[in-house]
Amino acid sequence: MIKSDIRVVLADHQELVRCGLQRILDDIPLLSMAGVAATAEEAVQLAQEKRPDVVLMAMHIPGAGCLEAIRCITRYRPSTRVIVVAEHVDYPFPGHMLEAGASGYLTRYCTVEEIIVALHAVHAGERYISADVARQMALSLLPGKDGSVFDHLTRRELQILIMVAEGRRVRDISEQLCLSPKTVHTYRYRLHHQLGVGNDVELAHVAIRHGIVEHPGNRQFSD
Repeated sequence: MIKSDIRVVLADHQELVRCGLQRILDDIPLLSMAGVAATAEEAVQLAQEKRPDVVLMAMHIPGAGCLEAIRCITRYRPSTRVIVVAEHVDYPFPGHMLEAGASGYLTRYCTVEEIIVALHAVHAGERYISADVARQMALSLLPGKDGSVFDHLTRRELQILIMVAEGRRVRDISEQLCLSPKTVHTYRYRLHHQLGVGNDVELAHVAIRHGIVEHPGNRQFSD
């Protein structure tokens, strides 16, 4: 029996990464590119239109964000698997992505060979987690292990933390997540309290310091 190609959508905000991975994956037998996306919204749209087998998505994808994209893709395209590629190996980031519906979690430092193994694994209905990520997740469960300041955040809190730290306005966050502005404000103030900061600028500094957001640049924050 001849195996069919695994159709892949690649979603990453960095053009060099998209182009490089696309060229590499195009040359791999039994893999075919179904499309490339630069934002979370484009990834969701391509998943619906192209019906790929796997979406390989950067955690720092702009727009509604990786968590929301995973939620949308797995809800409307249950047969499409999502693999997240991130810099974070520490809990709770991998756990939140997997709970949202991702089937795999890789780091940006993985090899092309590992990406290929992960694509085949999730396409076969399995979960794939990089060894270093799995090790950190296991260590986080040990008694007496010092936790991250983000350990107790819910998936929604982490999602809003990322969007606020990226400089998104409350109105934009509420529209993208289908929440009222009042609810978004409530989440912001709760995050301020939980992380021991006084405003969104300090919140962003915490997120940048822990590598949660990339390329801080010059941002505008609104109360």
